[in-house]
Amino acid sequence: MPPSVFEHRIMISILVLGRDIILAIALAYVMSVCKHWTTGVLQAMVWAAYWWFQGLVFTGIWVVGHECAHGSFLPSGFACNVIGLVCHSFLWTPYFSWKYVHHIHHRQHGLMDEDQHWIPKTRSELATAEGHASIWHYLEDTPVVALVKLIVQQIIGFPLYLLVHVTGPRHYPTFTSHFNPFSIFYAPRHRFGVILSDICLAFMAYGLSRATSRWGNWNIFLFYGVPCLLVSHWVTMIVYLHHNDKRVPHYRLPAWTYTRGAMATIDRDFLGWQGRFFLHDFTIFSRGYHFVRLRDQSWAFVFDLADLNTCDDPVFKSLWENYRNCRFVEDDGNILFYKDKDGRFFAPDS
Repeated sequence: MPPSVFEHRIMISILVLGRDIILAIALAYVMSVCKHWTTGVLQAMVWAAYWWFQGLVFTGIWVVGHECAHGSFLPSGFACNVIGLVCHSFLWTPYFSWKYVHHIHHRQHGLMDEDQHWIPKTRSELATAEGHASIWHYLEDTPVVALVKLIVQQIIGFPLYLLVHVTGPRHYPTFTSHFNPFSIFYAPRHRFGVILSDICLAFMAYGLSRATSRWGNWNIFLFYGVPCLLVSHWVTMIVYLHHNDKRVPHYRLPAWTYTRGAMATIDRDFLGWQGRFFLHDFTIFSRGYHFVRLRDQSWAFVFDLADLNTCDDPVFKSLWENYRNCRFVEDDGNILFYKDKDGRFFAPDS
């Protein structure tokens, strides 16, 4: 790999973060003005536009925190941790807690029973969860029920992952949580960081209570709460679509290797220019990012990866189709692909 792959571009990093902060403040200010001279349908449209773009800006700030967790934002690990702690605490993510678990995810990516999120259900687990004799078994595959479940996943999926580690390893103890410094995935050396993350979120909650006292619960919800919910949606959607697709294999030992696991994801042109601008190319080079954090467009390997497992379908279409069709993997075998509810296998090249 060329040395440029590992270079930190300090000024670009600072400018990107500064741009995101300025955009967030500017959007909030413009919305505070617009709400006084718009009414009815026009005001609803302005609010919708504000939520869409502010949600993307906030998600871009979350992505900066993600880069800090990998130590790729600045050459100083201390500076990365300070910036990451502030960015993620502002968006209700326990920075160090999430960082430690995220590193485990990268070490065991694509490994059944040991990856840290979106581990597929097996055929037997799905049958047990659904209960073939229940009315719910027949209702849950209707489009309306499936849509409601998908919306719930998109809104509370990431908070539930942090709170009780949903979609993680099933052999973990019940109520395993990112907020508990004694959770199974933390070593003793991690506990200070977990506690510090919890304390920062407590300060954030205190600051939010002061803000609501000054500006009112409804204003805080509209200007800050809804964009935060959209951060949860975008983060859940991005990670879900990276790891859930008919072409993405999951492995059991001995078939799993680090390289195979790192390649088991999908690159997507997420929202076109909006994804590239607001989300900092986070969704386009996921496989290269599994090997090395700072991408360099002159690095030929990244372009070689671009020919494998890419998807240009509209992301909301992909979300719906994958949610409906990627239901389970088999109980046996070492290389596994998703099947739909009827057990039909979707070949990777179909």
